Amino acid sequence: MNILYAGTPEPSARILHHLVSNSKYNVVGVLTQPDKPQKRGKKIACSPVSDMAKNHEVQIFKPLDLNEKAFIETISSLRIDLIVVAAYGKILPKWLLDISSIMPINIHYSLLPKYRGASPIQSSILNGDKNTGVTFMKMSQGLDEGDIVQKNVIGIQKNHNKTTLENDLCSLAIENIDNVLDGLKTNNIYPVAQENNLATYCSKIKKEDSLIEFNSPSEDILNKYRAYYEWPGTAFFHKNIRIKIDEMQISDIDSSIEPGKIIKFDASGLYIKTIDKAIVITYLQFPSKKIISSSDAFNAYRDFFV
Repeated sequence: MNILYAGTPEPSARILHHLVSNSKYNVVGVLTQPDKPQKRGKKIACSPVSDMAKNHEVQIFKPLDLNEKAFIETISSLRIDLIVVAAYGKILPKWLLDISSIMPINIHYSLLPKYRGASPIQSSILNGDKNTGVTFMKMSQGLDEGDIVQKNVIGIQKNHNKTTLENDLCSLAIENIDNVLDGLKTNNIYPVAQENNLATYCSKIKKEDSLIEFNSPSEDILNKYRAYYEWPGTAFFHKNIRIKIDEMQISDIDSSIEPGKIIKFDASGLYIKTIDKAIVITYLQFPSKKIISSSDAFNAYRDFFV
């Protein structure tokens, strides 16, 4: 089975590794985002999917424009049975969706039609969902609107953050992708239309979304910390200084002060009142400084917080 694979980040590279390591699949090409400068410094870095494709000597495509004539001609010359997309980062044009002999499928990390869009993993944690999952979907030109090929469910644990939940969803996708691809090849799977009236959408996350609202339940604040653990993180302002939270938990400490006020600060943590309980910050980071423990912060910044 000839596959054109499209993806960019590390979890997507894991799925690619599974496909190229299986002799029944022939990955004829890999589509990924162009090389970009790293966050710090000017060194240009390849995507994890690009590195994985290079390691397995698979042809790599990094087009700036998916409708560029030379790219269209090159892809059109390949014999493609399936297109498999996992977090590529660009919308595929119609000509590319139509090029595979079987179908183009997308691996989406939510139980569609819930959480169509750019941040389904974060949204499931933010909203305190008990379950999420992987949807294998036939791609269409609409945003995550295609027919459902298969859905697999996973429970969201209290210790899941965006990174760990994404890793578990990736493993779930790998566990089930062979069954999906085999079923499509033998026509034993019949995609089912989504119930559009049940659709919900999630938008792209912005850096300013990281700020904590202390006039919120502690559980909501903890969920935000878990959801934004990888990026953009969570932060709050104190004396006009933006302080990033690197580790936190909920405390049942009792206080009648207003939300956002510091209840206490000692080596065990920085306790800040919420609308119902309190959060205790045990690791934090000042701008352009290293992450420090609450014990070190208490020694160095006691007068700043108290």
